[in-house]
Amino acid sequence: MKGQFKLISGWDNRIRLILIAVVVGVVSGMAAVLLNAGLHWFSHLTHHPRHPWLLPVFSTVGIVLSVVLFRFVFRDSGGHGVPEVIHSISKKGGELRLRTAPSRLVCCILTIAGGGSAGPEAPLVISGASIGSNLADLFKMKERQRVVLVGCGASAAIASIFNAPVTGILFTMEAVVGEWSKGQLIPIAIAAVVGTEVSHLFRGKEIVFTHRTFHFSHTDVLATIFLALLTAVVAVLFFRLFRVISRQMETRLPSFWIRAVLGGLAVGGVAILFPDVAGEGYDAISRILNSAYTAPIYLLATVLFIKMAASAVTSGAGGVGGIFAPSLVVGAMTGLLFSRVAGALFPHSGLSEDGFFALLGMAGVISSILQAPLTGIFLILEITASYNVLLPVVLVSVLSVTLSSFFEPDSIYHKELFIKGLMLRHRTDARVLTEIQLTELIEKDCISIHPTMTLGEFVKLTQQSVRNFFPVLSDANGKYMGMVTLNAAKPYMFEPLLYETVLVENFMTTDLPEISPFQELADVIQQMDRTDTFSLPVVDNGTFIGLISKGTLLDHYRKEMIAQEED
Repeated sequence: MKGQFKLISGWDNRIRLILIAVVVGVVSGMAAVLLNAGLHWFSHLTHHPRHPWLLPVFSTVGIVLSVVLFRFVFRDSGGHGVPEVIHSISKKGGELRLRTAPSRLVCCILTIAGGGSAGPEAPLVISGASIGSNLADLFKMKERQRVVLVGCGASAAIASIFNAPVTGILFTMEAVVGEWSKGQLIPIAIAAVVGTEVSHLFRGKEIVFTHRTFHFSHTDVLATIFLALLTAVVAVLFFRLFRVISRQMETRLPSFWIRAVLGGLAVGGVAILFPDVAGEGYDAISRILNSAYTAPIYLLATVLFIKMAASAVTSGAGGVGGIFAPSLVVGAMTGLLFSRVAGALFPHSGLSEDGFFALLGMAGVISSILQAPLTGIFLILEITASYNVLLPVVLVSVLSVTLSSFFEPDSIYHKELFIKGLMLRHRTDARVLTEIQLTELIEKDCISIHPTMTLGEFVKLTQQSVRNFFPVLSDANGKYMGMVTLNAAKPYMFEPLLYETVLVENFMTTDLPEISPFQELADVIQQMDRTDTFSLPVVDNGTFIGLISKGTLLDHYRKEMIAQEED
């Protein structure tokens, strides 16, 4: 086995990356197949149409079990899943724990099959990303390559769960990685294709939502403009409702047990009256697209709002799932509501059927929630095979994203990360600095001195040093005490009469900030600017490690910028 790893490590980096991307695609595709099978099996067990009163029981049990497994078995933390992947790429070099993969998959099945309002996509994304991260570590890949493999896992996950390879690629590049480069695009695309083929092998080349071919006129295209306005409003409302409800549940219900029980009961309770609120909601979408959803306008508007609230409650209660599927359901209902209202107001307008506008509503809402129009466009086209409606899908997606961005410029995945300071924007100084390890910058060729050393002895040492900074270490235990700079010593150095009477402790500086070897470079630069110093000591538990200087830092910064441009 060791011989095989050595052989692979000797190959060209790009070939190695592509081969490992294939493995990531295979494993992520298998994870999607298992997740899909688990959801169908458990949903069949918990689905009792003759006993609707069981819905609150199953939804509560599902969420409570998810919380218990997360906290006490897997020792993980809840969330969408996608923000954790973005955070790992932004600030952690793509590092993800391996146990994240099984924890998200198992708890996702429990949450959704029990009746929680969530989607399986986000847990699968973080599972695929975790697989990519740990395979990168297994094959001793560099940090930048690990980030690419994390993207490969996310791409393969979305591609395989939706049977949509292009969507997997675009989602990863737009919403997860956040930047486009050939070095990233090729392995991510390969992983998406491989993941899709693995899904085809076990599930067949089925389209997620099958329906009739839609036909549209110039009047429908004009109506699309007004639909885009509605999808933008609904997306912003969903975005904010999701954040407010989730935050309020955490604030007002500090006990995770209470949140899980009350949240499960609430979602299951409303599902008794409105069954389409529970689960991922794909059955409701299928009925809407096939014009088989017969609810009147007032009831449709009610279900639309409750679906948004139920998704937020599921997340706030600790359920494991994503926002993808709920956004699609909300989008389909938004389009259907628009079609029904427009038909009632303008009965002789000759507008297309309800399913057409429902499909466009899905594109508008998901594009706005993700702030990723290309992802929204191709997701809808691939999961419905409705390529003949490309023009209106593009129009509603682009307009909806443009309008919603005035109120919520960041995606639902990025918003919380930016608020918590866990997300760095691409091509910024802070982001480039995260790619540089502080340990790479430490200069260790310093000559240390002692506080009882005479000025004469110090002057002799300066003739041997190429640096202007000299760390002062204790005579007793060698611990760092301060720093001597040539500028501070100059007033004494040209007075020979002081060589035997003045000691180092008389002119050493003790107020320089001490840098930890685990500190972030952005903080180091701020300390340098605040103290107007060129170099600072790196100290760990009182032990002097070396110096960090602006010159070395800027040199590495320039090299990192060149490396990123080459990628």
